[in-house]
Formats: sequence, C-alpha cells, structure tokens
Amino acid sequence: MNAGTRSKALPLLRHGSAIALADLAVIYTWKTWLFGWLVRMLSQVLFFTLVARLTDAGGDEEFLVIGNALMVCAIEATMVVASSAWERSLGTLPLLVAAPTHLAWTFVVRSLQWVLTGTATSLVALFVLGPVFGVRWTPGSASAAVVLVLLTALGTYCVGLALAALVADRPSLRNLVSNVAYLGMMVVCGVQVPVDYWPVPVQLLAQTIPLTHELAALRGVVDGDPAVRVLGRAVLGVVTGAGWLAMAVLGFGRVARRGRRTGTIEFGT
Repeated sequence: MNAGTRSKALPLLRHGSAIALADLAVIYTWKTWLFGWLVRMLSQVLFFTLVARLTDAGGDEEFLVIGNALMVCAIEATMVVASSAWERSLGTLPLLVAAPTHLAWTFVVRSLQWVLTGTATSLVALFVLGPVFGVRWTPGSASAAVVLVLLTALGTYCVGLALAALVADRPSLRNLVSNVAYLGMMVVCGVQVPVDYWPVPVQLLAQTIPLTHELAALRGVVDGDPAVRVLGRAVLGVVTGAGWLAMAVLGFGRVARRGRRTGTIEFGT
C-alpha cells in the first residue's frame, strides 16, 4: 500500500471502526447482552456439554465444554455475513463503492463489533462454565486462552467476510449462508467430535478453517502441551484466517468492479 492509498484508507478504517462501535451500542444494552444474548449462549454451551452426560460419555465433558465455549465466538463472528449485506438494503453500498479506496477495507472494519462481543461471550463461557466441567485455569493458561479466543474470533470473522463478498449480490441469502457456515464449522472443526472422526476429505476441509487450529491450540493449553506445539497450531490458524481475508478482499473488489460495469450497485434493494 503506497503512501497515497494509505492516506485514503486510514480515515476510512477509523470511521468504519467508529460505526461498528456505534452499532454495538444500538444492538445491545448491558442488560440485553447480559440477560439475553449471554444467557442464551451459555445455555447452548451447557446443552451440548450435558449431551455427554446423557449419553454416558462423561469423560468427554471437558472436550465439549471447551469446544462449544470457543464456538460461541465463531457464531457471532459469522454474523458479519448478514451485517455486510445490510449495506445494500440501507442504500449505502453505492456510496461505499464511490469512495476513493478499496471497497473491502470498509467491510473489514464495518462489523468488528461481532469480534468484540464474540470474544467476550466465549471468555465468559470458558472461565465460568469450564471449571464446572473440570477445566482448571492458571494465570498463564487463562492469558493464553484470551489470546486464542481473540484469534479465533478474528479468523472466523475473515471467513465470514469472504462469504459476505460471495453473497453481496444476493443479500437474501445472507442468513442462510451465515447459518450454514457456523453449523458446518461446529460439525467438522473438532467442536463436538475430534476432527479425525471424519473421512479424510472432511478432515482436509477442516484444515482450511481457522477455528480448527485455534481450538486445537486451546485444548493444548488446557492439557499442558509444549508451548511450541500450541504456538504452531495458533500460527496455522492465523495463516488460514489471512487466506480467507485475502479471498474477501478479492471478492469485494470483484463486487465493486462488476457493479460499476453493469450499474447494479443500486440504492435500497
């Protein structure tokens, strides 16, 4: 990015982030987040964890509580698919395309509120529900967990951005794509069952998703694995997340070019 492009992009990133925070204040009050959304997500983690007890698989409770607690931030991060599609219905997409910088950078920061709330929700689930099911935290492991949850939220946010670019011209698909994305991750990424439970093609698919690697790193932290192994898994998650971000940038660039060429960047549809 040259100096001229940087000078145009930085204000956009700053203002986009401010809009994300403003959206956060509108979407939640502390009461609706604490007694509404948080209670809902903690109930979901409890439900899937207690399935192990109901199926006489009590030894898997720690496995399930860690996986489902981390999954919460992935669920929230994939909401970027829907919130990105809102720009077309609000009539702001033509103005964003006309801005003198790459369209993708607007969307990269526009929905960061999901990363913030997802990280907070997952951390509450890990530190409140985890000990109930046998997870023991030390200051060191808890600090590592905070970093890994944030990396997971950012990585799955990048997945969501790529999917948002894919459905930018079909906003009616936003909720379907978002739901399929997070449910698919819940199935194949090691949340409910180990990744190696699945056939090799599914395992290979799981390796392309940041959640798979960050979850393995988090379980390694809890199990006391060597730091180099945990770090290696975390780095793999960052690399795969960067790959999805690159696809998102290319995808939004395609949306902008096609919209300018065909005149399909319309207002309020």
